[in-house]
Amino acid sequence: MNITEKLEYSFPSLKHRNFRLFWFGQMISLIGTWMQNIGQGWLVLKLTNSSFLLGLVSAVQFLPMMLFSLFAGVVIDRFPKRKLILFTQTSFAISAFILATLTALKIINYWEILALALFNGFLNTIDMPARQSFIIDLVGKKDLMNAIALNSAVFNAARIIGPGIAGILIGKLGYAVCFYLNSASFIAVIIGLILITVEGITPKTNDVKTKIFDDLRDGLIYIKNTPVILTIILMIAILSTFSMNFNVLVPVFTKDVLHREATDYGLLMSAMGTGALIGALTLASVSRRGVKPVYLFGGSIGLGIFQIFIGIQSSYLLTAFLLALSGWSMITFSSSANTTIQINSADEFRGRVMSVYSLVFGGVTPIGSLYAGTLSQKFGSHITFIVSGIIALLYTLYVLVFQYKKVYGTKV
Repeated sequence: MNITEKLEYSFPSLKHRNFRLFWFGQMISLIGTWMQNIGQGWLVLKLTNSSFLLGLVSAVQFLPMMLFSLFAGVVIDRFPKRKLILFTQTSFAISAFILATLTALKIINYWEILALALFNGFLNTIDMPARQSFIIDLVGKKDLMNAIALNSAVFNAARIIGPGIAGILIGKLGYAVCFYLNSASFIAVIIGLILITVEGITPKTNDVKTKIFDDLRDGLIYIKNTPVILTIILMIAILSTFSMNFNVLVPVFTKDVLHREATDYGLLMSAMGTGALIGALTLASVSRRGVKPVYLFGGSIGLGIFQIFIGIQSSYLLTAFLLALSGWSMITFSSSANTTIQINSADEFRGRVMSVYSLVFGGVTPIGSLYAGTLSQKFGSHITFIVSGIIALLYTLYVLVFQYKKVYGTKV
């Protein structure tokens, strides 16, 4: 078996031309996205010196998703996903260019960052569920878990590379360079989307007689009546709200507890990305065995434990190691949850199901960001890490004891 055959055996989703185009485009674009995330977070802290205002930026960015995700699912089920994603990705590039130019001209203010975050939030309300539900159109159900894991791998490879580059560039050339490079990085994914040809995928007809609220109601009823989807969506909602606020907590923890600068913050986020990348590749390599509950619950338990450990220490190196383990746990949980939900969703409801997934995965971020920012402001980021970890552990225990048999048909 040659190298190509080995890769195709381990990562069968790469056999699909459409997925390769999408995946390689995302690989480049996401590096730029992480560079902007790091630069923007540190810039807000520099301008305001407030963990609450940093949390507010994150909250505003995800507010549209919280308010409009359910309606976005109806839109996604009615229109071609490729065209929707092409529109959102192009708009993200324009937004990054505006942020870069304002920063380069030294006229950037906090409210402008807030406004652009809100604009990106509206785009992401369509973009995230559209991209999530688009993957199955590229590879089919058989290779879905592998594709989702590889997509997570590229996201987290970017999490390693992007923050490290951003930390260095901020120290040497300033914030604007990070934002300009992010704008340029979208060219790769836009080209990939243009080259993709998806045949046989017919979106639901845009019949004016079919009311949006009727479609929305049908989707919610479908989720309610499908125990495995409902249980996992509720689990994601709790963990996303209280235990996945690293973009708020890590910069504050770096500055206030570890007493480090932007470069060190970037390296910590890279460490977390390293752990997440290992977790994604591990999940991809075992994807032929199917989605096992141990991946889902092992990931959520690990996330809680490692957050508690982060909160009770103040060593830079140990923090980096624990963030790597947190990244591994988080991606194992989220990828397993994503795959389980999509595999158990009927085709005609997938856009609406994934819009609810996006709501509970990213749409609750305003609540989570305000929770993390406020608690950190009052009690410190180390206490917030501990509280977040305890919540993750307690809710996972509740699901294992009271929900597992109903979902999987057997006891733990």
